[in-house]
Amino acid sequence: MWIGAAVSRSLLTAHAHYADPVMKQRSVGGSGLRVSRIGLGTLTWGRETDGDEAAAQLLAFVEAGGTLIDTSPAYSGGKSQRILAELLGDVVPRDVLVLTGSSGIEPASVGPDRVDCSRRGLLRQLDETLRELDTDHLDIWQVAMWDELTPIDEVAATLQHALSSGRARYVGARGYTGWQLATLAASVPLTAVQAEYSLLERSAEAELAPAALHHGVGICASTPLAGGILTGKYRNGVPADSRGADEFRAGDVHVHLTDRGTRVVDAVVTAADGLGTSPLAVALAWVRDRPGVSSAIVGARDLAQLTGVLAAEELELPRAISAALDDVSA
Repeated sequence: MWIGAAVSRSLLTAHAHYADPVMKQRSVGGSGLRVSRIGLGTLTWGRETDGDEAAAQLLAFVEAGGTLIDTSPAYSGGKSQRILAELLGDVVPRDVLVLTGSSGIEPASVGPDRVDCSRRGLLRQLDETLRELDTDHLDIWQVAMWDELTPIDEVAATLQHALSSGRARYVGARGYTGWQLATLAASVPLTAVQAEYSLLERSAEAELAPAALHHGVGICASTPLAGGILTGKYRNGVPADSRGADEFRAGDVHVHLTDRGTRVVDAVVTAADGLGTSPLAVALAWVRDRPGVSSAIVGARDLAQLTGVLAAEELELPRAISAALDDVSA
């Protein structure tokens, strides 16, 4: 276990703050489920973020009123979920969290065999996740990707089975297009869809967001800072300790280091200067408050980064600035 005795003792007093959260809560789509409008992603846990740092992040997030935690057995080859399993109950009680997880991607496979959304594959991964996290349910369980080899009726029936068996309280999807979401929603009551969404990645607005709104599905926006680009950290090059210099994630960053990306980042920095806040806060507030977005899920490498994310909760963008950012990033 990573947590030292002194930190563990502090958790007892920290629990008193849970009843008085700072972060605002939102309903997910048309459901009665409420989550923090900023979620904590765990993609970096086990690779860039060790157990002690993850514990500090989780505690700070919950103390700030955060509830939504995103996990997956595919993150860091399974290491991320194992770290989360160690922290549940010891750092924060399970019942103060809304756990969203996904199944359908095999962490140890590559190529076409990496995706398996068959009934067998989905339920096997779900049950493994529940055992590892020592919980009897996920609050939101999502199909991780569209699977060309599995009939959509089979996927829908599997999600329905997870609901009726109590393994999942709500179900959804991630990595889906609008028509794929609509097809699945016709057969099973979906609550959430997770998709990349930021000032530099607005493709979800063309098809996915309208489909989600139509079907009462809440959007969980992932990568809302575009891999850190929207914080302005890449304006003068690629920092050696950044994701842009990481062989595993460099491609996700460099795809946005373009002339358009520069214009958008400059606009975000200008807006931040005028508001007396950080570019991170401006970029995050913009996507957090887009139509249909229930929560913006942000991953942080360390507690310092997460502190900046949590500070953004207080910012409400003036309508004129939000509109200007719409224009420059369109």
